[in-house]
Amino acid sequence: MAGNREFFYRRLHSLLGVIPVGLFIVQHLVINHFATGGEESFNKAAGFMENLPFRTFLEVFIIFLPLLFHAIYGLYIAFTAKNNVSRFGFFRNWMFMLQRITGVITLIFVSWHVWQTRIQAALGEEVNFDMMASILSNPFMFWFYIAGVISTIFHFSNGLWSFCVSWGITLSPRSQVISTYVTIAIFIALSIVGIRAITAFI
Repeated sequence: MAGNREFFYRRLHSLLGVIPVGLFIVQHLVINHFATGGEESFNKAAGFMENLPFRTFLEVFIIFLPLLFHAIYGLYIAFTAKNNVSRFGFFRNWMFMLQRITGVITLIFVSWHVWQTRIQAALGEEVNFDMMASILSNPFMFWFYIAGVISTIFHFSNGLWSFCVSWGITLSPRSQVISTYVTIAIFIALSIVGIRAITAFI
């Protein structure tokens, strides 16, 4: 019985990491990338998201609650996992360990980012180009955001590989090799989008 529950939780954790949390990450990166077009471009895109119908419902039930479960159960997995890179230095062993490390880093980064943006917005601040430019004008925060964004994108991209395996999409060794290259390409592409967005604010 406990084994079935563990299996269900791990499957749910994997699914929520891709849908809806992963899709939200991609969407968030795309919206932020509008900053490369200038202040007006970003503010227009951010304003569109702010004025979505049922925004509060979407944020709570489609983003925050799935993210909360994924984060809490992810911490359990991270601190109970047995990393064996010291004995078996294979590529996937390293990816397994990095997935857990980036999960913790991502949780810290996302929590801080939510505090600086969504919580401040609830307190009356306006989430716009000037807010992000002010945050990223601090050199420490700039590099913190660079590290946090890259960590988040790695965690999502590598998590896609695990998702495909655990859900039976890539079972053969060849399909897993192909998905490795695909997820590496996704990581590189999204990292370029994320870093360009951050640098656009400064």
